[in-house]
Amino acid sequence: MTLDKLSSVTNSTNTGLAAKDDPAKVRESAKQFEALLIGQMLKSMRDSEGGWLGTEKDDAASSAMEYAQENFAQSLASSGGFGLATLLVKGLQEPVK
Repeated sequence: MTLDKLSSVTNSTNTGLAAKDDPAKVRESAKQFEALLIGQMLKSMRDSEGGWLGTEKDDAASSAMEYAQENFAQSLASSGGFGLATLLVKGLQEPVK
């Protein structure tokens, strides 16, 4: 085991569950998950249409569209998106019955 791996294991053991239960981290992870889902939906729509502009032969345009999709998905999710992140956070923070 390398020194880096050992220190990360030690740090995670010392912090315990406190770092995992941090509400800000949970909220951010939920937003990232929602952005990923939105991005996949956009990609699926673009793939089924043969590209947003009707052609998919231009690699530069395809890369630019992928970048734009990713940024759009991130922006949409960070401003509330479809509300999935809020539901995830609420579900994760409810006490177990």
